[in-house]
Amino acid sequence: MKKLMLISCLFLLAGVDAMAQQYKVITSVESIIPSGLGRSRIINAQEEKDYKEFTSVQTEDDNSRNKSDRDEIRVRNFEETKLLNFFNIGGIRFQNIAANDAMLSSMINSMVADGWELAFVTSAVESDAGKEDGQGIFITRYIFRK
Repeated sequence: MKKLMLISCLFLLAGVDAMAQQYKVITSVESIIPSGLGRSRIINAQEEKDYKEFTSVQTEDDNSRNKSDRDEIRVRNFEETKLLNFFNIGGIRFQNIAANDAMLSSMINSMVADGWELAFVTSAVESDAGKEDGQGIFITRYIFRK
């Protein structure tokens, strides 16, 4: 009976460990700057950071700032995959959008083949704010888990 209980506990612990998940974020940045002057990329960090190392607790009594050097936060090892800009001199380029879709599909398929599941996708736009702006980006975060 004790052996049965021990074996049951081991299976339970193995199941808990199997439920642990890992997440990975990959970001695409697509330029919406007219005349094709912007830069569009897929960015994939190749190193991990522990956010706790760069986190401080602020209280009403403590106005001190986190003294961590911003240079330590930067990731220097990352993949940068070129994408095409949405616009060129002639205006919006649907061919460029289709090319970017093919690149992103390839990236997603590669991640899935490596055992990752596309769990969430979130996007945002910072677009032209009027005559004088002329700049903007379309950013998408692909959140994978396994």
